[in-house]
Amino acid sequence: QVQLVESGGGLVQPGGSLRLSCTTSTSTYYYTIGWFRQAPGKEREGVSCISSSGGSTYYADSVKGRFTISRDNAKNTVYLQMNSLKPEDTAVYYCAASFRAPARRYWSSQGQYDYWGQGTQVTVSS
Repeated sequence: QVQLVESGGGLVQPGGSLRLSCTTSTSTYYYTIGWFRQAPGKEREGVSCISSSGGSTYYADSVKGRFTISRDNAKNTVYLQMNSLKPEDTAVYYCAASFRAPARRYWSSQGQYDYWGQGTQVTVSS
């Protein structure tokens, strides 16, 4: 059993930045880590994903160029740097771990992930 804990959420003005962290209870070395978000009244959607080595990354079109995913396996932590935030980025953000190597056609599919965190709220508002 792997436990994931998200942190770093909060209230930020449009155009601002936040860095989310996802820390796991065991080594992240073997896991693909994905970030998802769910806005009120909407379905959960994939935001970004990083392979176990960090060599492959994927982003939703809505965040490309603004968000950056990275990982520090020595700290069992994956980060999501979010810049130029917009009100439509407001959501609960979740991280998830998968034993499977990611691929472009399915990295954002929730069914590919084995473990989930409890989420952290991000609110973008003036």
